[in-house]
Amino acid sequence: MKELPINYTKWNLKPLFDGDDDPKMIEARKKVEEANSAFVKKWKNRDDYLKNLDALKEALDEYELLKRNFGEDGDEGYYFHLRTVQDENSPDLKAKENNIRDFAVRIQNEIQFFELRLAKIPQDMQKKLLENRDLEKYKHYLESLFIESKYLLSEPEEKIMNLKGGTSYGNWVRMTSGFLAKEEREILLEDSTRAKKSFAEVMSLIDSNNKTVRDAATKALNDILQKNVEIAEHELNSILQDKKNNDELRGFTRPDQSRHIADDMDTEIVDTLLKTITKRFDISRRYYSFKAQLMGVDKLEYHERNVPYGTLEKQYTFEDAAQLVHCVFGELDQKFADIFKCFLTNGQIDIYPRKGKSDGAFCAHYLLSQPTYILLNYTNKLRDVLTLTHEMGHAINNELMRERQHALHFSTPLSTAEVASTFMEDFIVEKLLRDADDELRLSLMMSRLNDDISTIFRQVACYNFEQELHANFRAKGYLSYQEIGTIFLKHMNAYMGDAVEQSSGSENWWVYWSHIRNYFYVYSYASGLLISKSMQCGVRSDSSFIENVKEFLSAGRSDSPKNIFAKMEIDITKKDFWDNGIDEIERLLKETIILAKKLGKIS
Repeated sequence: MKELPINYTKWNLKPLFDGDDDPKMIEARKKVEEANSAFVKKWKNRDDYLKNLDALKEALDEYELLKRNFGEDGDEGYYFHLRTVQDENSPDLKAKENNIRDFAVRIQNEIQFFELRLAKIPQDMQKKLLENRDLEKYKHYLESLFIESKYLLSEPEEKIMNLKGGTSYGNWVRMTSGFLAKEEREILLEDSTRAKKSFAEVMSLIDSNNKTVRDAATKALNDILQKNVEIAEHELNSILQDKKNNDELRGFTRPDQSRHIADDMDTEIVDTLLKTITKRFDISRRYYSFKAQLMGVDKLEYHERNVPYGTLEKQYTFEDAAQLVHCVFGELDQKFADIFKCFLTNGQIDIYPRKGKSDGAFCAHYLLSQPTYILLNYTNKLRDVLTLTHEMGHAINNELMRERQHALHFSTPLSTAEVASTFMEDFIVEKLLRDADDELRLSLMMSRLNDDISTIFRQVACYNFEQELHANFRAKGYLSYQEIGTIFLKHMNAYMGDAVEQSSGSENWWVYWSHIRNYFYVYSYASGLLISKSMQCGVRSDSSFIENVKEFLSAGRSDSPKNIFAKMEIDITKKDFWDNGIDEIERLLKETIILAKKLGKIS
């Protein structure tokens, strides 16, 4: 097989700037300011676009170009966001990111009049605008603004909300993640040597097949978290207070309501999803009980719940992973493979862990005119292969949207953001299963189950934790880290059951969980995976269904998720739809137990 060109192991950010001190940044910032100022000067003191269709069309066209090419901080804001992720401990980068963020807030405060005034258009006029064919391309953008309008404040008040965002939220969250990224610990390795490992590397070693290594990594992690737990306590209470204040000012009746509106998702749909999955936590409990039997223990320790079972010790170099992913993408659709190849060629993936680099993985995009970038912390494990596939699913989603959508629809609501990523992952495992013997099949099926359980049941348990966390904070006014830890373990135990021991130290594992700072985000993993399983069934029964999948991946925010899926004859409002997806997980669990019994692994 012809080798894929992997030209970079770190991001090539030259499409943005040549370096942290590129003199072109001065001119680029000037252009951002000039473009925004020109729009403000032309439209701020006018109101004809709020009444006249032709004027509104002109204003929207110009606003779309502004958002396509400049945003509030242009290439500079995106560049320094990416650079600080690469080195969270650089004071110079933090200073530059803060500087451009302050600039962006000022621009945002100047430009936000436009959307605020559009949102306040009287309802009788709203209906006329939404029915006008000349405004068809902006229809759902306007619909979303009109829905949001009742929660918007006055223009001066919105400026204050923007200004306090950094001090009341962003700086707190970056403080905790920065302190964690700075940590290193000496770890005993498989060859009996000891070596210093970064926080991200410590996190990776927790899932080691070698018990000595994973126990040592867990001890190191617990030490790091205990050292930082009081800091995280103050951080979390501060941002919970900020969230409470914001919700009260805007008139939201429950802490997660703003998330649902931002995600273009009916609260009733989210509640149905959560209740349906929570009622079926017996599946995840049975899985962990089964896994404990396979591992030959009465109970799994908390950190061992994700340890790979069986013969998945094979190391996958990044080059191996790239070939595998490229092959699977090509079997699904050649366009997927071509996009992946471009990412490898152009340096759009930052591959390996380093000291100071943010842990975890993500896919980043901002303006329609800018490249998409992927962050990994690749350590040659099968899980890393699946993470690469997952993030490339997001990237393919972005690139297909880029071809079809204008700037005001160029994003994916979080309610469906995980559909593309989870859709891709299962096909990797499916390919590995094709030629596997029974022993390898058991290991792969356990790996798939572990990911499904984590993605669906664990994330819903986290959402339930968030709900109680916010409710208790609003009732009491402050929560100690011990109280936060008690609530955390309560909900982790709810989905894990008695087969997983809530080991000492696990009560602090909320400290590093970034998702709870991105309030109520986690339901999207569960919804995304269950929806993607429906799509996978469609592709397996008819390969031409991939065109429907591509249509969805291209849709962006051009319509609500409910309507987009309805066009594909998928009704996400029904409990039965979610139950059907969960049935697939239960079916896989039963098949895996049968195979384990056949192989004599359990009685």
